[in-house]
This record gives sequence, structure tokens and C-alpha cells, in this order.
Amino acid sequence: MSSCSQGPVKGEAATIVPPSSSTASQGPPLSPSTSSKSPELPDELVQAGWAKCWSRRENRPYYFNRFTNQSLWEVPVLGQHDVISDPLGLNAAPAEGSDGNLGNGQRKRRSSEEQGAGPNSFKRTKVEPSTPISPSTPGAKPWSSAPDEKPAQMATPTTASPAPAPYRPAVIYWDLDVQTNAVIRERPPANHLPPHPEIELQRAQLVTKLRQHYHELCHQREGIDPPRESFNRWLLERKVIDKGHDPLLPSDCEPIISPSMFREVMNDIPIRLSRIKYKEEARKLLFKYAEAAKRMIDSRNASPESRKVVKWNAEDTMNWLRRDHSASKEDYMDRLEHLRQQCGPHVTAVAKDSVEGICSKIYQLSAEYSRRLRQTHLSLLQDPPTEVSASPPQPRLVYCYPVRLSISTPPLPRVELHFENDVACLRFKGEMVKVNRGHFSKLELLYRYSCIDDPRFDKFLSRVWCLLKRYQVMFGSGANEGTGLQGALPVAVFEALNRQFGVTFECFASPLNCYFKQFCSAFPDIDGFFGSRGPFLSFSPVSGSFEVNPPFCEELMAAMVTHFEDLLDQSSEPLSFIIFVPEWRDPVTPALTRMEGSRFLRHQLSIPAYEHEYRSGGQHICKREDMYYRAVHGTAVLFLQNDAGFAKWAPTPERLAELTTAYRPSLTRTPSLSSPGPATTPGDRDSTPKSSDRTQTGMVSPGGHDNNNSSSSSSPQDKVTAV
Repeated sequence: MSSCSQGPVKGEAATIVPPSSSTASQGPPLSPSTSSKSPELPDELVQAGWAKCWSRRENRPYYFNRFTNQSLWEVPVLGQHDVISDPLGLNAAPAEGSDGNLGNGQRKRRSSEEQGAGPNSFKRTKVEPSTPISPSTPGAKPWSSAPDEKPAQMATPTTASPAPAPYRPAVIYWDLDVQTNAVIRERPPANHLPPHPEIELQRAQLVTKLRQHYHELCHQREGIDPPRESFNRWLLERKVIDKGHDPLLPSDCEPIISPSMFREVMNDIPIRLSRIKYKEEARKLLFKYAEAAKRMIDSRNASPESRKVVKWNAEDTMNWLRRDHSASKEDYMDRLEHLRQQCGPHVTAVAKDSVEGICSKIYQLSAEYSRRLRQTHLSLLQDPPTEVSASPPQPRLVYCYPVRLSISTPPLPRVELHFENDVACLRFKGEMVKVNRGHFSKLELLYRYSCIDDPRFDKFLSRVWCLLKRYQVMFGSGANEGTGLQGALPVAVFEALNRQFGVTFECFASPLNCYFKQFCSAFPDIDGFFGSRGPFLSFSPVSGSFEVNPPFCEELMAAMVTHFEDLLDQSSEPLSFIIFVPEWRDPVTPALTRMEGSRFLRHQLSIPAYEHEYRSGGQHICKREDMYYRAVHGTAVLFLQNDAGFAKWAPTPERLAELTTAYRPSLTRTPSLSSPGPATTPGDRDSTPKSSDRTQTGMVSPGGHDNNNSSSSSSPQDKVTAV
């Protein structure tokens, strides 16, 4: 009946400059290239599924939507209503002037829209949330149709076809229209194995099994529950130094004994010290500690001197408890602190070999699981990868672009999709993962902008399932577990950073919690299809302005600061990093100390506790009322910039004032005063047994990572929690 021509969809892939074999001279980064053939329609209409077609019968053009099967004679506009599903035109775009005579609820485009949507416009016209896009349009699943299904008959302009109402997110927590100013050197495609649902399902099962082994070892060898979130932070700490092939399971690390896991398990020996609020709790905890220390020293191979010291102090404490019933809470806390100082070194000495054995066993199992997974993964590939020597880095500078894989993706199995109210549910072999429809729409846009090997979205659902499963497995299945590792800044802060300091890039994010479409994340093999530039420690920008809100793991933060120093020292182009870390002072975090003494530090800002908030790490699945939480600990904002970066994005008083104002909790909502975790109060800090041990303070970091009711975790690793 008709022939249909559609202009190319502009995405971030268009900004990639193909690698050149010849050596290019140093110069300004190459601008994103544009297609030689201008599209027939503005970008936002092409993304919404519209195409300009020609009717042979009527001998004139018309417009067809491949997602909704709508056909119109007039140029479609965003937000127009459907005469069947919306006969009164309640959702129609408002008519202006003489536009009231246009049929089907249309209106003419304003001149500003025509200018902003031009094919040569560098900045993409912002897509409103009401735009019907393929994955978020109920019933329209072009990427998941079976091969033997016949395509739907194209509707004619004379036949009105009902269109499902597009999903309209109530609030948008991202801005994917911001163009990047980060410049990098050209790099070859990465040699990661492409994600596959079968492998991701096996990885999930093996990681769950590894967590269970960790739990059993802690119980059998030390008689304690594993410290909350310690396994998650172990994964983070190991991946900083891991040279293995698996994206999640560590398999090639030196040293084998994890400092993070060893430290956290040791902090819970002989018992876990929880936060104390009342006098009776302090008395009970003191008695339990003395009893556990004595029992432990009797059952282990300790020296006579250690036995003597621990037994004498434990018995003296018990006699004091029987004798004095009028002591205050502070008396009990002081006594507990004294007992820990006297017995702690001896208890640690007898438990050292056992705890090292736990760390070693978990690492060995992880390495074995990693090898098993890789063998299975290679067997699924049609063309197994061959070892290729790394090519020298290209000298040409380009704007940064997502990670590309050198290994092609094999055919992927079918993943089922259905919607339950505002939640998208994806199922593969009985394993279901969920994401709210707003973030599902976001993933579709990121995929459209970043993926270059799947124009028809045939692999979209499979890759979304792998993405959600990967992050679900990494952070554990417990209630609110791991959400703090994905905590994010409020939208208003990102807007201020972009407007005042030119920030267009996040150094620690994921496709689920990113604000910009350019970011670094932990898993380049799957996140690259959704815009990731790879892990930050492997990312070497030459210029640009960056936001940094890392997971608070000591080893990761130390490596991060070293990377900052190297990048700022090597580049003469404008380079700026704005870092958000908890302002821990008792004792101070080593990474914070290094940044405060850096020669690149231009300014340091302190945001007081309870006067700012953060977005939940579980924003892609949590309720709207749980999206924000108030931070119960101060946040340090540090500006590390080289000379050119300082000249371009200097932290002037006016810019800092706007940033501070943006950080204040919004008056239009009532943020929850409790992030994932137990309730605490500011006065709890002076109730902890040891002020220098953050594992008992229950302090909260900006990102939102929960410490539970225990001393299980070291605070620089606790990106969250609160109150």
C-alpha cells in the first residue's frame, strides 16, 4: 500500500568517532557527527515511533506510529490525545490561537519547538514523560515478538486505531538531555563476555551459595552472625584489586585475605556490640562481653599470660556488677570500654587464624565459582574470543562514549514482561525481577541512546533482566540490604552542579540511579548497553567536570583519591572533581585526610547533619514516599581541580550559595527521617562503647548504607544509614 521512510534515530552512538589507524595531531575533541541525510521528523517524534510515509492512493504524505499503529494526515505533536481512548480531549495538547480547527486534538508547533527539534541541532529536544516510547507503552512490545508472528497490518489514515494511554511518570529523577563535556582518548572495544540470562541466573545462584557459606563459617568458627553488609563491602573491596574475568565474583586478588572482611568480623568478636540507649542495656551488654571473652579464651589455644589477663578482668567485671547496683549508664559504658582495651588484644590474637581462614575460604570458593561460570559462558558463544594483544592507546581526543564490547552477543532467550500497576515484572525461568515503570522507561531511553547492536530492541528485555538481576544479587536479598551502596544526590543538587559547575558526568553510579546519561559504574559488560563508561578506576578523562559520590569502602576510596591525583597532575585541560563524602572526624577517614591535604583542593564545604537529604538506593523499586531520607551526619563537599579547571569552574561564593540552597530538603515533600535501617537518635553517638570505633557509632553517611543495630561495619564503608 505504501512505502515508509524513516530518518535515523539520533543517539549517543552518533558521537563516537571511529578509530583511525593514522596518528592524529592533538587538538580539540571532535564534535559529534551528524547524519548526511536530515531526518524527516524531529528527533522526539522519531523516538516516539512516528515515521513519515507516502500514500499511493491519496498521493500525499501521512504519518504512522509503529508503536501504537496510529495514522495521521497532519504532523503529529507530543501529548496529542486519541479520539477513542480520550474522546473529550482531556489529555490533548492545549490549542493556541487558530489551532482550534485542527482535528484529532492537534496543535501547531511553536517556533521554539521547530528550532529546537531541527536535525542539525546539537542538543536533543527534551522528551517529555508523556511521550509514548516502545517498552513503556503497555501492549506494544516490538522487541519481544516471536519470529513466527505476522506483523500487524499497517493502519490506513482513514481507519482510526485505538492507542494505549502512554505511561506518565509523576516525577522524573534524571535528565538524559545533558550533553557531556568529558573528553577521553579513543579506546578499543572491551573484551568482556556479553551478558546472557542463563549465565546471570547461574551467577545469582552461586553468589547466594557463597553468602550462605559465609554465614555458616561465621557461626561455626566464631559463633556470630556475619556482620551486616560485610559481604557486599567485601565484593567492593576485592574488585578494586581483582584481575579476574568475572564481573562480580573475585578470582585473582592479592592479598588473598581481605582486609575489609577480616576487620569487620574481628569487630564482632567475642560478641557484637550494639547501640546502647538505656542503662539496663548497657549493664546486660557488659556482662555478656565479659562472659564471652572468658569463654573464648578458655576454648582457644591462648598463652598463659593472655588467659590470666582476660580471666582476671572478666571476673573483676562480674564481681563489680554483682556488687554495684546503683551505677549509671555512663559507668557501665566506661567499664565496657576499659574491658575492651584490656581483653581486646588477647581475644584478637586467639581469633586471628580462624578469621583469616574464613576470609581465605570465601575467596577460594569465589575463584572456583568464577572459573566454572566462565567455562559455561564460553560454551554459549558462537565465536569464542581469542587472545589479542592490547593495542596502543589512540592519541586522538573525543567526547566520551559508552563501553563497547568486542565480542558479539549470541541469540538470547525470551524474557517475559508484564505490568502490575506501576511495576514492570520481567521473568526468566521462574526468576522474576521488578522495576517501577518510570525507571523502566528510563532504561529504554538509555538503551536507545547507547546501544548500537540492537536497533530493533530484540535483546532489550533480556539485557534489562540481566541488569536488574546483577544489582539484586550484588546487594543481597535482605530487607533494604545494599540500598545504601546506590544512594544518590537529590535532583536539585544535580541541577545546581550542572548549572553552576558544568557537571555532566557521575563517577560512581548505575543505570538505575544515574541522573546524567554519562556515568561510570561497576559492571561494564551489562551497564555499557545503558550508557556506562566502565569502572571509574579504569576511566581516564582528559577534561570535564565530574560529580563523585562513592560507596564508602576504605580501600575503594583510597584508590579513588590516588586516581584523582594522577588525572589532575597529568592533564593541562580543564578538569574538575566535586566529591561528596561523610564528614567523619572521630577518627577522620584516611581518604578525607588525603583530599584535605591535596595541592588540588580549591575549596571545602560542610553540609550540617539533618539539613540535607539523599535519594534512596532502592529508588527503582521503592515507594515514592520513601524516595528521600534525611542525612543524620554531616557531608563534606570537596572541590579538586587543576589550574584550568579552577579557572573555568571556580567555587565562587555565589555558586556555593546556590549549591547549599539546593541541598536543603524540599518544602514540597516530607522526606522520611529514616533511611533503610533501625531508628536512632542523635544522642546515640555518646552511647557507643568506643568513640574511635565507627562500627559502634551507628553514624550515617550521605549515600545511605545501613549499619543495623550493631558494630558490624566500619563507617568509611557504610554509605548510608540513618535514622
